[in-house]
Amino acid sequence: MSLLWTPFLPLAIVLSSLIPGLLIFTLREEQQRTRVALNLVGVVLKLLLVVVMLAGVAQGFTFRFQVPFLPGVPLILQGDALSLQFVSLSSLLWLATTIYAIGYFRGSPLQSRFFGYFSLCVSATVGLALAGNLVTFLLFYELLTLATFPLVVHKGTAAALDAGRRYLAYTMGGGTLTLMGVALLHSVAATPDFTAGGYLAPLLGEVDVSLTLAFALLIAGLGVKAALVPLHGWLPRAMVAPAPVSALLHAVAVVKAGAFGIIRVVYDVYGVETVAALELTRPLLYLAGFTIVYGSLMALRQRDIKKRLAFSTVSQVSYITLGVALLGPVAAVGALAHLVHQGLMKVTLFYCAGSFAETCGVHQVQEMDGLGRRMPLTMVAFTLAALGMIGIPPLAGFISKWYLGWGALAVDEPWVLVVLVVSGILNAAYFLPMIYRGWFAASKTGECARTEAPAMLLWPTLFTAALVVLVGVFAAFDLSPLAWAQLIVDREFGL
Repeated sequence: MSLLWTPFLPLAIVLSSLIPGLLIFTLREEQQRTRVALNLVGVVLKLLLVVVMLAGVAQGFTFRFQVPFLPGVPLILQGDALSLQFVSLSSLLWLATTIYAIGYFRGSPLQSRFFGYFSLCVSATVGLALAGNLVTFLLFYELLTLATFPLVVHKGTAAALDAGRRYLAYTMGGGTLTLMGVALLHSVAATPDFTAGGYLAPLLGEVDVSLTLAFALLIAGLGVKAALVPLHGWLPRAMVAPAPVSALLHAVAVVKAGAFGIIRVVYDVYGVETVAALELTRPLLYLAGFTIVYGSLMALRQRDIKKRLAFSTVSQVSYITLGVALLGPVAAVGALAHLVHQGLMKVTLFYCAGSFAETCGVHQVQEMDGLGRRMPLTMVAFTLAALGMIGIPPLAGFISKWYLGWGALAVDEPWVLVVLVVSGILNAAYFLPMIYRGWFAASKTGECARTEAPAMLLWPTLFTAALVVLVGVFAAFDLSPLAWAQLIVDREFGL
């Protein structure tokens, strides 16, 4: 592996979507082929670069790009095992969502604007994933807010604009809190690189109040995008956005950015021993447990399909925070695996919801009667992803929950098992009726003009649904998300 180009690999991964996105903004609406080509070239190039980096990180290589930014604080893009878990998910699902979005928006106006911001959103996501210090993370974290706002309001309706204002108010407020936390930490510890095990341990006993306040500010700021209760109010409203945007928000970009930021703060800024010594994660653990149950209860009340899925996200993403807050290596494996598993399951569900709406005009749960006979392949994908969310073995969700439950017992927190069981029952309570309606209820409406979703909507859906099965069935294999999560934990905990 050449040392001449290796340091620039993280930058190239960011630029592979940034440059096509900027070029797409210059295209006229009728330049469909050029727009598609730029999208696909960018995503294929990004995937190839990520595969190279994955191979290098697995062998112990370090990928680092650094330029001066603020006095004493460089801008750093760095490829490590943790960043690659998130970047791989983002890149793979960008490919699937790009194909889905091309089919979804065929014949629609303002495609250059949409796909331009779509690419900027992915660039910001991989940038924060590859960030090598808190200031770099903060920069891309705020860029993500600016890139996703136009996607939320893309339809331009009154409901979309209202959702956009709420989204901007929440995320800018969260960004302000994050900035305050980063500034406070910088004042007491400067801004070193992210370090496995954290870098704040030498300050214990000297500035404990500042460390505690900074942690609270960071978690509150990141908790907005991670949709922790009571900071989740923007997420259900944002469901007025087009289906590809919903898929991006829930599975790849915004909520995952918040959860990933919490992972970085706990493991690579503070470190497990420091947060344990300061007793910082106990409130976070309880908040994550409450959010899991609350999100599931609210999902049970929703009749709109996308809103039900939105509250499901509020619940499911908090599994990641729960696993991190348990501070044990087994629970950490479950949390890091769920970062990928939840993304695969949730993106599949939103693809299906978009296909139901676009193909058959189905938006409400009660309108799903007979969908399995009209759109059998899409309904199969929905069923697999929903069963995975419930935690049915051997699907992806079961693997995550198994490790979270095992990890809770390993650190003597058996009450977490109650949270997981209650959440699983509630998941079944709001997903199984949807599956039943789709396969077994008699249709109350006329037949669709089509018997299945268009190919460009269907194939990405089947692809991600297949991954929901494969990452569960082959969880023990070396290349699985679970195995990579174990690699991360071994390095973070020094095992």
